[in-house]
Amino acid sequence: MANTKSAIKAARKALRNAARNKAVKSRLKTLAKAVQAAAQDPEKARAAAIAYSSALDKAVKSNVIHRNVASHHKSQVAKYIFTTKK
Repeated sequence: MANTKSAIKAARKALRNAARNKAVKSRLKTLAKAVQAAAQDPEKARAAAIAYSSALDKAVKSNVIHRNVASHHKSQVAKYIFTTKK
C-alpha cells in the first residue's frame, strides 16, 4: 500500500487512467472490426475508416497509444480499403 499522500493519489489516478485506457483500446478494436466487416460496401467502408481514424487520433491525443502506432494503423486501413474496392 502507498505510504505518502501523493503516492495514494497517484495510485488512484493510475486506476482511473487504466480504466480509461482499457475502454479506449476496446473501442479501437471494435471500430477496426467494423472496418473489416464493411469492406465490401465502399460507402460503408469509407465511413467506418473515417470513424476509426478519428478514434485513433483521439487516442493519441490522450496518450493512450503512440502516434506512430496510430499512423501505422491508419495507413494499413487505407491500404485495405483501397485494395478491396477494386
